[in-house]
Amino acid sequence: MVPGGRVGPVHPARRFSRTASAVAALGLTLLGACGGGPASPKGGIDTNPPPPVRPSLAGTYRPSGHAAAGDVFVHLFEWRWPDIASECETHLGPAGFKAVQVSPPEEHSITPNHDWSERYQPVSYSIDRSRSGTRAEFADMVNRCKAAGVDIYVDAVINHMTNFPSPGTGSNGTNYTKYEYPGLYTQADFHAPCTVSNYADAANVQDCELFGLPDLNTGSATVRQKIADYLLMLARLGVAGFRIDAAKHIQQVELDKIISLVNTTLTAEGRPLPYWFLEVSAGFGEALHPSDYFGEGYSSGGAADITEFIFKGVADKFTQKDGNQHLFQLNPNGSQGNQFSAAAWGMMPSDKAVVFLQNHDTQHELSNQCGLRYANPQVFRLANVWMLAEPYGYPSVLSSYAFSCDQVGITMGPPSDANGWTLPVSCASNLESATLGQWVCEHRDPYIESMVRFRREVAGTDINHWWDNGRDAIAFSRGAKGLVAINREATAVTATIATGLSAGTYCDILTGGRNGAACSGTSVTIDPAGALTLTLPSNSAIAILATSKL
Repeated sequence: MVPGGRVGPVHPARRFSRTASAVAALGLTLLGACGGGPASPKGGIDTNPPPPVRPSLAGTYRPSGHAAAGDVFVHLFEWRWPDIASECETHLGPAGFKAVQVSPPEEHSITPNHDWSERYQPVSYSIDRSRSGTRAEFADMVNRCKAAGVDIYVDAVINHMTNFPSPGTGSNGTNYTKYEYPGLYTQADFHAPCTVSNYADAANVQDCELFGLPDLNTGSATVRQKIADYLLMLARLGVAGFRIDAAKHIQQVELDKIISLVNTTLTAEGRPLPYWFLEVSAGFGEALHPSDYFGEGYSSGGAADITEFIFKGVADKFTQKDGNQHLFQLNPNGSQGNQFSAAAWGMMPSDKAVVFLQNHDTQHELSNQCGLRYANPQVFRLANVWMLAEPYGYPSVLSSYAFSCDQVGITMGPPSDANGWTLPVSCASNLESATLGQWVCEHRDPYIESMVRFRREVAGTDINHWWDNGRDAIAFSRGAKGLVAINREATAVTATIATGLSAGTYCDILTGGRNGAACSGTSVTIDPAGALTLTLPSNSAIAILATSKL
């Protein structure tokens, strides 16, 4: 609850990732229910019929290829379109980022405090004006980024419409009330009002409202076509992919029909199919799982990845949470309980997963102290080095703004003027100097930028020659193409480790890499036997590539 006793706007993706118990932990009361029935009398026979079987989607899928290619994308959270265009040209293209995820471009509600979740409160599918800019600026951004070799992924909010404030006026001037959005939807286009309250019930999760957000009836062909038309408009402007926000709350067969409308139309027009990735989390005892969505887009020739929320637990190894989490437990061939692999962690296959250490939802979770972020700069760097060095999944790097991790700070919107319109991006010079209300620009950190290149160059190789000290110093090779060593210990570590690389002197790409016939920063030497002796200071790392050899 927020001051005044009303239910304030809470970002749908964050809400939709939670089980009912987690929602209760937020101190928010869920009113009403959907699809439930009274419990049978004690000792009696339950005469309630079982819930109807809901349509399911075959799990066959085609890999998107992003994990295998060593691609990396960045989420420029809440950035303006003109700033993204410039960033593609000056940083993202040269660094080798595959794509940029941008904030939802559709018309959104204007909330009193202009909080960050405002963008996840759709009013219409017009992109004429959002707080990131105008339609013309959006189109210019797409074209300039494409020219720089960077794709645009749009965060598509298609599960619901806004309910706050109601009545209200959207960012492009549209007047609306809950269930009535002029020229787009009326009450007949939504599921009957009920409240998400039982994650063990798929119908409740997919057909009810969470915190009063009107839930679109995607069982309606008319609704599906309107959603598809919005996505097609963006694809025709050159958008290369879509993140489907709150996909878990859209019935999987109905979502596949929307994706098919888009894919088949673009195929008929001779346009490339977009890349899709879906926000689907999993929880113990829940009715819906990521695997229920594996087949999205397959029948229409497409490929759709899924967010792997379990992966972010890696951050606990780097923060040494509870004193029993350590880097040696990331060994892909480690013992039971000390191994990082899809099987050991219960994760989806690598060729299906979008992975991250933090996203815009988890970064704003007080229950997790806002996760591993810029405020713990060197540990944040080291964790990103590892994420971009290992081969699992398609990594996303969040780039955001500085806020305080408290009840007020986690709702704060981006740097804005008094009317809530986002200000031009001006980046902090480094993670350490970022101040509250300033753009952090995490993706510009030299460690992260350098590791984008590393991941691309070692693509197709495995992890080999693993070494660790039994706690928080690790090293491993990626085939014969690269090597990473990380020390999270409180003191320096000296070790001689076997590698997969040939003998010679290599430049550390994290400290500048190779500059002609010399190294700009640190250099290391591999002996004729393929061994490397090095001393790593506390909380440091090195990364070398076959191409950084002198």
